[in-house]
Amino acid sequence: MNSKIKIAMKKITLADLLSLDAYEAQRPAIRKAIMEHKKTRRVALGPNAMLHFEDYMVMRYQIMELMRTEKITAEDELVGELEAYNPLIPDGKNLKVTFMLEYPDEEERKQRLRQLLGIEELISIQIAGFDSVYPIANEDLPRSTDKKTSSVHFLRFEFSDEMIEAARKGASLAIRSEHLNYQYATDPVSADVADSLLRDFG
Repeated sequence: MNSKIKIAMKKITLADLLSLDAYEAQRPAIRKAIMEHKKTRRVALGPNAMLHFEDYMVMRYQIMELMRTEKITAEDELVGELEAYNPLIPDGKNLKVTFMLEYPDEEERKQRLRQLLGIEELISIQIAGFDSVYPIANEDLPRSTDKKTSSVHFLRFEFSDEMIEAARKGASLAIRSEHLNYQYATDPVSADVADSLLRDFG
């Protein structure tokens, strides 16, 4: 197993977190690296939806930024943050996604969130040659009501061993929104993004 795959599967521990002083000193370099990394961890789906694929590197950065902003140093508080963020790291057979609907105008956003009720369950990822995979949505807490969807959802996509093996051998990935009121596809996903996502499979 190569080091990149190990990083994809690894969970964050207290030992992985820098002190506030050390992080402040290293922050410019870390931010530069994470911004480059994130370019291969997001996929636009039409003009108003974005999938952000989470992993160890992104989650560790978010925790460090939270520590910096909130001046968090107490071990019990840090353990609480690890418990919140670690479930968002892929564990070898899945992809974990923050799905965002982006409508800058407030009135349009309200209207579209009503029209897109249930969209979080109609986002699919397909590895060529296999059926589409649909997500388990919002395991942490309900985010939609019976009248409107939320602008942010957390999605987990589970894949079979056969699907993962095919992807490793070069089968393309496609991502689709199949909601009647928002039908878009990214097919295929770009090679750099696909390569990055493959590291999430242990």
